[in-house]
This record gives sequence, C-alpha cells and structure tokens, in this order.
Amino acid sequence: MIEPLPSLTITNTFRRPTEKQISAFQGVATGFVVDALLGGGALAPSIQPIGGGRDLHCATAGPALTADCGAADVLASFAALKFIRAGDVVVAAFAGHTGCAAAGDRLVGMMKNNDAAGFVTDGPVRDYEGIVQVGLPVWCTGLTPASPHMTGPGSVGFPIQIGGQEIETGDMIVADRDGVVVVPFERIDEVIKSLAHINQLEKSLDAEVAQGLQVPDWVEAFLKSEKTVRMD
Repeated sequence: MIEPLPSLTITNTFRRPTEKQISAFQGVATGFVVDALLGGGALAPSIQPIGGGRDLHCATAGPALTADCGAADVLASFAALKFIRAGDVVVAAFAGHTGCAAAGDRLVGMMKNNDAAGFVTDGPVRDYEGIVQVGLPVWCTGLTPASPHMTGPGSVGFPIQIGGQEIETGDMIVADRDGVVVVPFERIDEVIKSLAHINQLEKSLDAEVAQGLQVPDWVEAFLKSEKTVRMD
C-alpha cells in the first residue's frame, strides 16, 4: 500500500551565504553574472519582471528560499512565510502551470512584511495593481485572475526545478529587467572573484563603443584568418 503524501514537508536545514557574499551581488547586472558562470545560470526567458519592469523596482539579489508548490497550489509558498530571513528571494516552483495564479497581492505583501527581497515563480500572478502597490520585485510568467488551491502537497527548503534550472535554498538569486540568474551555493566565491574582472572588461568595451568602435579587433583578425573562407 502506498502511504499518502504529507501536505507539507519542511527541511530542518536552511543553508545561507554570508552577509559579505550576499553584499557582493548587490547592484550587479544579470548579464555579468551569466558571464561569470561561463554562460550558465539563467532561468527561462518566460520568467520576466511583472509589468515588463515598468512599474516596480525590478532588480534584486539575495539567497533563495525555495517552495515546491506543484501545479495550481500555493500552500508551500504560504508556509515559506514562516522561514523568510531578511533579504531572501522566495522562489516558488509551480510546475510551469498557467491555469491559475502562483501568488496574489496579499501573499506578496506578506513576503514584503517579512523583509523578503523578491519573489520568483514559473507561474503567473494575479492582483496586478495590488502587487505594484506592495512594491516587492516579482518575476513570473504573466497575469491571470484565476485563483489557486491551498491543499498541498508541497515542500519548503528543498531543491526545486524551475525555468530550466535547479535551485536550492541558499543559492544566490540575481534578477533584473533582463531576467533571473541562479548562482549555485558552491560556486558563489568563484563567481564573486570573476565579477571584478568582468566588470572591468565590460566598462572598457563600453568606453570603446562610446568612442566610435565599429569592428572589434578580434573580428578583424578572424576575418583574415584561415577560419574564414570567402566565395563568389
């Protein structure tokens, strides 16, 4: 006989980066973080800031607090409220379900009241005007007025699959108008070390473009190399 699943499963261990590690990602562009991850880490482009980023301050960085809700249910997201630490980004897996909302303005408002730094989900949300008024940065797949269930099963604090990435509690989430990136907990220091070099390189390239750069030197060299063939 298969035993019924519990309505909620909560981890006993919530790992978290140090405050110094968290601080290192503040104000960093998602593109820089992806470059530091050698092209990895970005969630699916269907997960975007609410309103296309026009109505909220749509940039944040903080440790992930995961909630695995499953399709059409938000019990785990409500349970996660109890475990939010200041600066956390709540990441709720909704199984990519689009038939109802993964959150509304009251749930998002309670996250804000618990000092969350943002909310990310692979489902749509509802109560657009209310969420804008709350002011918590939200990334989702769209809008719908349809209400979800709150029955479970669900879990808080365990690894989840969302937007083509696996996210664990304590991973760093960096999000802005371009989308959402996850930095695995074990790679945080590696990425922080790379960011300084990437930032310097990007500023240098920006300056060259501003000064009129038309064709980069590496493109000129590639065109002249044996790797390029010209044909009539």
